[in-house]
Amino acid sequence: MKTTEPQIPSEAIEAYNLYIHGEIDRRSFFDRINKVAVSAVAATAMVDALMPNYAAAQQVSPTDSRLKTEYATVPSPQGNGTIKGYLARPASAGSTKLPSILVVHENRGLNPHIEDVARRLALENFMAFAPDGLTSVGGYPGDDAKGGELFGKVDRAKMSEDLYAAAVWLKSRPDSTGKLGVTGFCFGGGIANALAVRMGADLAAAVPFYGGAPMAADVPKIKAAVLVHHGGEDARLVAAWNE
Repeated sequence: MKTTEPQIPSEAIEAYNLYIHGEIDRRSFFDRINKVAVSAVAATAMVDALMPNYAAAQQVSPTDSRLKTEYATVPSPQGNGTIKGYLARPASAGSTKLPSILVVHENRGLNPHIEDVARRLALENFMAFAPDGLTSVGGYPGDDAKGGELFGKVDRAKMSEDLYAAAVWLKSRPDSTGKLGVTGFCFGGGIANALAVRMGADLAAAVPFYGGAPMAADVPKIKAAVLVHHGGEDARLVAAWNE
């Protein structure tokens, strides 16, 4: 029997958007879904369609023999002391130096999807490091909802320093060519933009997927190549880039 994806009303998508950005709680999210769903079954289908399925989205296995992966701890004296993260590089690289890419997560911590993105980049002959901004509160808890709650408890200024420390550490590693790029998603997109401003010529490229735009006055500080991804209907972020 042929199955089709449920049609998701714009109100449900907006409810999910508010939920994942911490503007409404889980109960409010489900209440909004129930209001636009024609039945309890339809509501469940909408929630399942909106929620991420990391197992289904995975492209590279954590045990892929083509890769060498490990968890590393990075000193962050100006931040929370240290930040942990996931390091991936091609196993075939040996002692060859590689260009590096910092992969910054959304507002839920270092979840399986971000680790998978790091592995994808490693298969393209980059050294990728995905730091966990939740390190200071125990790290990604294995659940996005709980990760979002923990995210709100982290000192944002110190977390920004942690992520900057991770970028400098990655660029400075002896197995790096010194060529550094950054990509990030949502919160991580904003961090990619912020690092482009802060690092100037020390950053080769920034590829934000959503995320807050830099202040117009700071744009001249950016020396990296920048490729910005936004949805055309994401009015707040699109408007910011048009300033």
